[in-house]
Amino acid sequence: MEATEGGNNNEKEKKEENAMEDRVGDGGRRAATRRSGAFFPELCSPAPVRLTVWCKSLLFNSHGYTVYDDADGRMVFRVDNYAHNWRQQAVLMDCAGHVLLTVRRCRKILNLKESWEAYKGDKNVEDMVREQRPLFKATKDLGSHSCTISMFTQDGFQPLLGYRMSWSREKECSKIYQSAANTLVAEVSRKYGSMAKKLLDKDVLTLRVQPGMDQALAMAMIMIANSMG
Repeated sequence: MEATEGGNNNEKEKKEENAMEDRVGDGGRRAATRRSGAFFPELCSPAPVRLTVWCKSLLFNSHGYTVYDDADGRMVFRVDNYAHNWRQQAVLMDCAGHVLLTVRRCRKILNLKESWEAYKGDKNVEDMVREQRPLFKATKDLGSHSCTISMFTQDGFQPLLGYRMSWSREKECSKIYQSAANTLVAEVSRKYGSMAKKLLDKDVLTLRVQPGMDQALAMAMIMIANSMG
């Protein structure tokens, strides 16, 4: 009887230890996710992902994007905008129409810098003003073909890893690097059709996202790059 009770106590203690390890592990993973700037962990794949970006909205007379996963053909993101100021503000949605990010252009600073900010969820101007910091901010110098992306935690105090995005209008491509390690995390270029070396229309792109990179974050950066001069 005593042996049975002792065995039960040992099993109970082991379960409690495992539960504690799981909680610590989950906390560590969440912290690592926040440090990496991944606002949507479910959109961070452990393997490389290739998306097709159609620079058109599925809705009639609307500006936007429609993004598909090349692996299974499912829609991943959409951007639909009827507003007259669609170049100033846009929302990135998932396939069900839930708003993931609100992206807006900031005022130019003495006409020398151009910047964009992104906020999580559906935000209006008043909500953005009340927010201490956006999730990230992209800034480009006048005449430059690259911009820097500053990431922030949700509490707005501790800066996260930053990114650098560069593009070439001639080569029709954009690349996103993790700044500290200068590691390529995503790139977009014209999409080839089924025939070798046959480019599709200019509004059909291929977005390649490396493992661990937030796909929504990468797509928002591409939206910003296409809007910058």
